[in-house]
Amino acid sequence: MSTESTPLAKQLAVGLVAGNEALEKLHDTKPDGRRDRFLVLNQIYDLHRRSLDELGQRVQWQHHPSVVAIKTRLETDWMQELDQFVTPQIKDGDTADAMRSMAARGRAPRIYQWLAYEANWHETLHFLALEGGPDDIFDDLVATCQIGLPSGPAKMELAANYGDEMGNGHIEAVHSVLYRRFVDAVKLPYIPLAKQPTEALERCALLGLLAANRCLQPEMIGALGLIELSAGPQCRYVDQCLDRLGASQDARAFYQMHADVDPRHGAGWLDNVVGPLVNERPEWGPRILRGAAWKNAVNDAFFTWADRTMAQPVAETSHV
Repeated sequence: MSTESTPLAKQLAVGLVAGNEALEKLHDTKPDGRRDRFLVLNQIYDLHRRSLDELGQRVQWQHHPSVVAIKTRLETDWMQELDQFVTPQIKDGDTADAMRSMAARGRAPRIYQWLAYEANWHETLHFLALEGGPDDIFDDLVATCQIGLPSGPAKMELAANYGDEMGNGHIEAVHSVLYRRFVDAVKLPYIPLAKQPTEALERCALLGLLAANRCLQPEMIGALGLIELSAGPQCRYVDQCLDRLGASQDARAFYQMHADVDPRHGAGWLDNVVGPLVNERPEWGPRILRGAAWKNAVNDAFFTWADRTMAQPVAETSHV
């Protein structure tokens, strides 16, 4: 099979199984466009964040020179593109206010209003399978985000946030457990990355970019803060949709919990993480806002795609 006509994502998938010699041949290989870029990056980020049981022997190639070279090259081009779309202009001390305004503007994308009032059951599940909840690996992201921070209000707030993610010691209240209950209750379909739109691939990859690069810790703080600020209102729309369609309590608990908790988490993130860190490190302010703006940009692209392709009026509503 000629590699010249084979997307890099497929070559990398083979290389991660075949091993060193196959990966060495990919060192200078370029992706076949933006979609292939994000399929490749998501594979690489999986090496950093998926469970060892899922990865198997592939994890040993996480830092193979070819994998690192591909990752660095693709990320450099991508971050330059992201920065062309987001040019945050802030003054000293305005980071939290700027993030609050950014989240307010994106609080109620039209796709969520369509979901609440019009979508049928099949359309709802298709959208939620792509949306992924308010980032269903948020617990691992928060744990990663606090690495290396000094003891103080920022680290304490992130620790409290992580404690909430872990159900404050109660397994039945762990956020990932609640998400699994939701998935099981509605029989949420699994959509492989290869079948997802490019906008969803980029949205998924962004958090991998931030979690896999320690140098982007300030940007990660901004992106996760934006999630906390935006998720509450969006989850209320999802719960309204599930209620309208007659979903069970097991199906609704995850989104109900986030609708209630995330507004408090968002306020705490601004007051106790962003505020103190910017006071201590003023140079982090533009970078925190940069990460929030990156997250906002990929969200907008995904929601615009979903609105354009999915949000059509429906004649009747089916029930669970």
